[in-house]
Amino acid sequence: MDRVVSATDLRARVSAWRREGLRIGFVPTMGNLHAGHFSLLGRAREHADRIVASIFVNPTQFGPNEDFSRYPRTPEADREGLVAHRCDLLFEPAVEEIYPFGAAASTRVEVPEVSEPLEGAMRPGHFAGVATVVTKLFNLVQPDVAVFGRKDYQQLLVIRRLVTDLRLPIDIRAAPIVREANGLAMSSRNQYLSADERDRASAIHATLERMCAAVRAGEAVNEIEAAARAALAAAGLVPDYASLRRAEDLAEPGDTRRGPLVALIAARLGKTRLIDNLACDAAAGSEM
Repeated sequence: MDRVVSATDLRARVSAWRREGLRIGFVPTMGNLHAGHFSLLGRAREHADRIVASIFVNPTQFGPNEDFSRYPRTPEADREGLVAHRCDLLFEPAVEEIYPFGAAASTRVEVPEVSEPLEGAMRPGHFAGVATVVTKLFNLVQPDVAVFGRKDYQQLLVIRRLVTDLRLPIDIRAAPIVREANGLAMSSRNQYLSADERDRASAIHATLERMCAAVRAGEAVNEIEAAARAALAAAGLVPDYASLRRAEDLAEPGDTRRGPLVALIAARLGKTRLIDNLACDAAAGSEM
């Protein structure tokens, strides 16, 4: 695996592959890689000849009271993991390479509607930061296919909408959520959890499963959501939301429940904020 830090070197390497007629896959990350990230590489390998991964902790998607400064950074272990999982090229830019005029003065990309509920409401400006950096990375790498994990379900919808709206010739593929033995979705932030908190965090996935079972049983949406919040609180978590939404656009389902639904949870446990989701139109326990 080669490593580049400049846009010039990145483009030169990708251009050489394109002259060979090779298909380019891209996996953007913020580092501190785990099995969930590496599954994205495997998914990309199914659709591309060469794989580019990026590691960039993007300052514009963190709010003023969020954990940008303490976000875990493990560059050496990340590089070893990428080599082991057959990454061809690592793009690891400095902030100045992505934001040449500074993050605050950067051109911004915003995706309306699908960015607004749930995480968008809890973290104002977050998805503008995500959409901006992903657009920049897409422009630099110019991949044929890019892979995102379903754990960040709303982010996945934002990226799909962005690509469709801007007419970018990129095939967006989703990879299933990778879970720990107790059902906890793998996340870089899980390392903040104590052993006891990891055990209690299993309540998130269990609650999502109960929400979907209640949907299939025909229970009222507001009652399902209220019961989910109560279950999370009983397990010692502080829920930001436990919500049922239309899978296609995160609109509230209403009484007609048109189309497949997805259950989404964001909850705090100690100093750690965790998110997860589950499809409610599939067999119990399956992912979207």
